[in-house]
Amino acid sequence: MKVAVIGAGGFIGTRLIEQFHLGGGPTVVALVRRPSSLALPARFSLETHLADALDIDAMARAISGCTAVIHTALGDPAQIERMPVALCLAAAAAGVRRLVYLSSASVHGQNPAPGTDESTPLKVHQSLDYNSAKIRAEHKFFAECRRHSLVGFALRPGIVYGPRSRWIGDLATDLIEGRAWLYEGGRGICNGVYIDNLVTAIACCLHATDDAAGAYLIGDAEKITWEQFYRTAAVHLDVSWKQIHEITRLPAFKRSWQDRAGRAAAHPFVQRLLPLVPRGLKSRARAVLSASALAPRPDSWTIPDRPGPRITQEMALLQQCAWKFPHTRAEQHLDYRPAVTFETGMERSFAWWRFAQGGVSFAA
Repeated sequence: MKVAVIGAGGFIGTRLIEQFHLGGGPTVVALVRRPSSLALPARFSLETHLADALDIDAMARAISGCTAVIHTALGDPAQIERMPVALCLAAAAAGVRRLVYLSSASVHGQNPAPGTDESTPLKVHQSLDYNSAKIRAEHKFFAECRRHSLVGFALRPGIVYGPRSRWIGDLATDLIEGRAWLYEGGRGICNGVYIDNLVTAIACCLHATDDAAGAYLIGDAEKITWEQFYRTAAVHLDVSWKQIHEITRLPAFKRSWQDRAGRAAAHPFVQRLLPLVPRGLKSRARAVLSASALAPRPDSWTIPDRPGPRITQEMALLQQCAWKFPHTRAEQHLDYRPAVTFETGMERSFAWWRFAQGGVSFAA
């Protein structure tokens, strides 16, 4: 079997290639947007191509002769919405029928209602642009699959953690800097999935029957709270539990004018007009936005306070979650079994983190 991986230089794409190449999996064709993204995939003897995830012709040429395509590419909300159509058009042109598209459990929101599963209707207008973009992208993906008679699988993983994950790197930074926090003791559910378990789910899609096509929630076997997630991380980092801020009241989140400007700039209509805007004007606009986003310089005459908690809207929603997403459907139709336990996944994750900070060795 020969499979193409779009977004091969990213967190998920890189681990997917490692597992397939070193574990005797299918032959991989790596697609990346720019040469620098080949730094990790190029460690192996692979067929590689430069192809933007929105360039239909380039993708079609690159995936020609493949059995399946796995789409792991990232982008802003506008790009996320456009990618599935480009993917399906490229696959149809190249004669590739099987597609595995990486969606997200965020299509159900970060704080879903109890009982939520794949049959729950998706509400497009959510508080986070990323969620809404992923929903629209999924709708387009399945519509295009039907239109071109493609076999499409959309995987909805929760928080994907593991070596190279931003969830591990950011958490380590916040814990060490004293900015980590938990809402109401961290009793909310952390819907995590270790990266290798996600790779297992992707492999299951490659071998599943055509009639198994559809959307699937993917997660770890255990039900883990945010307290357990943070406490495990703190132990691996040797950070005192007392450094974690206890939050009982969350702030109200309002969209700033910078956010509104960024959202407007990402609209497809604006993106089409941008090439017509003089380069100097675009540079000045970016400079204004960057300057306004900078934090004020500290007063050198004042003793700094203890670092405050770094509270984002996404994390505020996640820590209120009271429902563990089920992966029953994936077990039944894909024969998905998450083999890596939470404890093992966290141990591997922080072994990588120590290695990345200058440690001696790391084996994933």
